[in-house]
Amino acid sequence: MDFAFDARTEELRGQLLEFMDSHVYPAEAVFHEQLAARTDPWSPPPVVDELKAEARKRGLWNFFLPGDHGAGLTNLQYAPLAEITGRSPHLAPAAVNCAAPDTGNMEVLTMFGSEQQKKQWLEPLLAGEIRSAFAMTEPDVASSDARNIATSIRREGDEYVVNGRKWYITGAMNPNCKIFIVMGKTDPDAPAHKQQSMILVPRDTPGLTVVRGMQVFGYTDSDHGGHAEVLFEDVRVPAENLIADEGSGFAIAQARLGPGRIHHCMRAIGMAERALEAMCRRTLSRETFGRPIADSGVVQDWIAEARVRIEQQRLLVLKTAWLMDTVGNQGAHTEIQAIKISTPLTVEWILDKAIQAHGAGGVSQDFPLAEIWAGVRTLRLADGPDEVHKRSLARRELKKYRTEAGK
Repeated sequence: MDFAFDARTEELRGQLLEFMDSHVYPAEAVFHEQLAARTDPWSPPPVVDELKAEARKRGLWNFFLPGDHGAGLTNLQYAPLAEITGRSPHLAPAAVNCAAPDTGNMEVLTMFGSEQQKKQWLEPLLAGEIRSAFAMTEPDVASSDARNIATSIRREGDEYVVNGRKWYITGAMNPNCKIFIVMGKTDPDAPAHKQQSMILVPRDTPGLTVVRGMQVFGYTDSDHGGHAEVLFEDVRVPAENLIADEGSGFAIAQARLGPGRIHHCMRAIGMAERALEAMCRRTLSRETFGRPIADSGVVQDWIAEARVRIEQQRLLVLKTAWLMDTVGNQGAHTEIQAIKISTPLTVEWILDKAIQAHGAGGVSQDFPLAEIWAGVRTLRLADGPDEVHKRSLARRELKKYRTEAGK
């Protein structure tokens, strides 16, 4: 693996860094002012669309998607760009049309969608004209095992009928969210990994009810379109809305979640860098007992540890991206799980120390640290909890030795 960024990556990094300095960082204060002034608590602040227009004009758009539909970048090329956007997680990913869950949904439609589905839903998503949601997690079952999903997708003639309840469906409160990718069971009697399917359900379909917005550690996360509880009651959609074939839902989910996991980790490293920067500036600007806080041994330990941990995570993420490009997602499975386990936990630790270094300000709305911490903490649950990934990773390691041990 070559650790140097290629010429295309360096060019895009320069352009993106300039865009962050000239437009994104100055827009953060405006963004929060517009959030506070909204009459509709779920509408995206106007500054988001302004940033999207400027980013698209500059060609800073759809970095995440390889091939003809996106910028044509590899995972390794995208990694440092996603890290930069992670420095302003509420604005930058959306500004360059690289925000979850749209990224994963666009990947699903690109890989598995029919031509008609691509034309109707992928094209407006690629253009940033609409938003989308991915409805998988359910409140009544342990969704860490996707085989537990109970939502029913039943064929009736030329239609499918969807019944079930989902929650923490990211983006669903956003009025611009026009389409849901819903995972449910089409055949409960099939083998465990062949029971599930995915289907497209337009937001305005009768029987689909967005019940409420869900809070995350007390935050509405409304700038991302919120997280919703959604009810499907005899929701009827045409049979052609099924994505790929019946029974392919579990495989599609795995194909979607691999890139999603590494994208979260890429951005999280940018969050950690900004937290470390904030910690250094804050501790140099405040004094206790006649000396800058930065002179304290414990604070210097935090700063040194933060730098070491960031570098470790960045290298592991880059290795994972390189493997995904060279041997495919399945070949990088161990590394994808490793970063999914280690990166959020590491960045959570760095943010915690940055909050501590800021004193009362660290937990206030005057600094972004507390809200970013809440978002990073959720990554230890999103796309599979730590424990599931550790179990899978350990089983893969043990498999190498079970034969020789006779166990």
